[in-house]
Amino acid sequence: MRIMKLGSSTLEVPVVAVGCMRMKSLEKKEAEIFIQNALEQGANFFDHADIYGDGTSEEIFADAIHMNAEIREKIILQSKCGIRKGMFDFSKEHILHSVDGILKRLNTEYLDTLLLHRPDALMEPEEVAEAFDILENTGKVRHFGVSNQNPMQIQLLQKYVKQPIVANQLQLSITNANMISNGLNVNMENESAINRDGSVLDFCRLNDITIQPWSPFQYGFFEGVFLGNDKFPELNQKIDEIAAKYEVSNTTIAIAWLLRHPAKMQPVIGTMTVDRLTECCKASEIYLTREEWYEIFRAAGNILP
Repeated sequence: MRIMKLGSSTLEVPVVAVGCMRMKSLEKKEAEIFIQNALEQGANFFDHADIYGDGTSEEIFADAIHMNAEIREKIILQSKCGIRKGMFDFSKEHILHSVDGILKRLNTEYLDTLLLHRPDALMEPEEVAEAFDILENTGKVRHFGVSNQNPMQIQLLQKYVKQPIVANQLQLSITNANMISNGLNVNMENESAINRDGSVLDFCRLNDITIQPWSPFQYGFFEGVFLGNDKFPELNQKIDEIAAKYEVSNTTIAIAWLLRHPAKMQPVIGTMTVDRLTECCKASEIYLTREEWYEIFRAAGNILP
């Protein structure tokens, strides 16, 4: 597995992150096998959130990996907080309370990274700054990031928070690639030219913030996967053609497409099956040509001006 630096930090991470949202669906033995296989392939970065299974995904993970001090030093743990039922909450009190719960469920003394989960319209950045200082000073969190935030929201937060924002989780896939397509259609009068995110892709590159694409196989907002889907015949034909060339699966090529982008993204995969995990990890060995990358991009219906 190739490794990379996470944002502006010195933390070295695998280029593929293992998302643990669905871990609540696994029995302990299944979770043990899955996690062991991930570690054997160098996929030791595990992404959690306090809302995944209402915390049970974190508990299952800690139990299945048999968490102890020795194991903890071999893995990288990231979790997220801020989503509550019917609302978002970036208050100092909620952030601190959430992290304590996360640490207890994961049976660890610290997180490598904590992300604020989606934007909170009522965020008081001064409160977030106080919470981050406490978490850093007590050793509970080593690095900080956000999810689904645009450049102005990050800049507002960064004005008060002294810790660098090292990651931003954003929805991105071959079929959900507006953050890429609007940069290709500058000054054009078409749908692809609409800038919906404040040029977040370029902003993150300029500020050494690692983009962590979530739902890398989904189209729409959890409408389904595009691989093998009759709604995307041209795309699947092209992906299958390139997959055959490299002797890998279509899953591998879908992740390799994201890894080919010079932004040095870290896709978060959500599978809980060993075979698909292996296929995703193989993407770190594939380097698509410029022609192949653009062929896939256009086959998904993305236009070039």
